[in-house]
Amino acid sequence: MMPSFVRYLTPLVLFLALAALLYKGLALNPREVPSPLIGKPAPEFTLPELKDTSRQLSHTDFQGKVSLLNVWATWCVSCRAEHPLLMQLARQGVTIYGLDYKDSREDAQRWLQRFGDPYVANAFDADGRVGIDWGVYGTPETFVIDQQGIIRHKHIGPLTEEAIQREILPLIQQLKGDKG
Repeated sequence: MMPSFVRYLTPLVLFLALAALLYKGLALNPREVPSPLIGKPAPEFTLPELKDTSRQLSHTDFQGKVSLLNVWATWCVSCRAEHPLLMQLARQGVTIYGLDYKDSREDAQRWLQRFGDPYVANAFDADGRVGIDWGVYGTPETFVIDQQGIIRHKHIGPLTEEAIQREILPLIQQLKGDKG
């Protein structure tokens, strides 16, 4: 038979433990969701290019250069907000690939024609299956990929000038210096 104070103390201890976990969770940044892909090769995929369906973009295109993969869509308001920064990065010589996610090919082509095309190539992921393999939660998301095709960083949400200056560009420079 359990002593009566243990019967009353157990729920209190469980409640306090749960409250502590919830309190700790409030201090976490939702944009810093750890990705299980960091430090691993980019997921294998082959998709038709957005502009030219006779050409394909695949994970092997990331080999040999430091690059970004930007997951975007025309229906994404935040993608529109970050687009000028992608254009700026492209003008600075950053290699950017796009993954047009759950979109209409025609809408995406019109969108890039209107706002500019910062992408070396753009994969068309109409049903979002490749995005799922990359662990995409929503758009926009941007991955930094090294010369060996290894994912080194994931930025969730729209890129900002601060994120580019503090995270993205320094990492790109570091990776370009690490040839092996």
